[in-house]
Amino acid sequence: MSTEFWIFLLVGFGAQIVDGALGMAYGVVSTTALLSMGVSPAAASASVHAAKVFTGAASAASHVAHKNVDWKLLTLLSIGGVIGGVAGTYLITSVDGKLIRPWVIGWLFLMGLIILYRAWKSARPRALPVHGPAPLGLIGGFFDAIGGGGWGPIVTSTLLSSGADVRKAIGTTNTAEMFVAIAVSTSFIAALLTGHWKNTEMADHLWPVLGLIVGGVIAAPVAGWVTKVMPLKLLTWMVGFLVTGLAVWQGLQLVLK
Repeated sequence: MSTEFWIFLLVGFGAQIVDGALGMAYGVVSTTALLSMGVSPAAASASVHAAKVFTGAASAASHVAHKNVDWKLLTLLSIGGVIGGVAGTYLITSVDGKLIRPWVIGWLFLMGLIILYRAWKSARPRALPVHGPAPLGLIGGFFDAIGGGGWGPIVTSTLLSSGADVRKAIGTTNTAEMFVAIAVSTSFIAALLTGHWKNTEMADHLWPVLGLIVGGVIAAPVAGWVTKVMPLKLLTWMVGFLVTGLAVWQGLQLVLK
């Protein structure tokens, strides 16, 4: 079995544990790791969203079982997220990967800063001034599809800043993310089948994607228990530095080429 499988199994496991604790970071961490391997932004986003379908289902089942879901909020977030995700997929598959890569790296760097800000403030962050769950889902889904991550940092942060219950905000956001991942993955498949997106990378990165799936699915049921024994502030600092550090490293690679 490929060494990449085991490496990304650990990446997927760790990212899902963090996502379960903070309501964000699975997509950001996974996408940043794939980009560091030289994967194009579109292929990275497609890979991460394929993994999110499985990890999201496991996470959603856990949150539903623990009654962490607000069903009305879930419906509105999911509708907006699906529409935004499909639109973002169409855009990222229409643009040359070399042109969009600097913007995606910049986006991930911004996500890293948001996570660091959460660690620094140790409080609910101020986020997007969006009124209504559906528009919030639309924005979150759009940028999540383009950057391979961003749903949690945008949607969860905004819900928390508006005073939403922490448990319901994280549980509902994670559950809605499953529907967004399904929509984005379906859109990537449709883009491939119609010839809108020509991609030959996916087969080359099968083991990393499988590693992300297996690691995330294993972690989803135990994420709640792990977060009880790990200091969340320390965890947040570690993830923030990891994401921003990798983004800076990739940015320097682009500049020095």
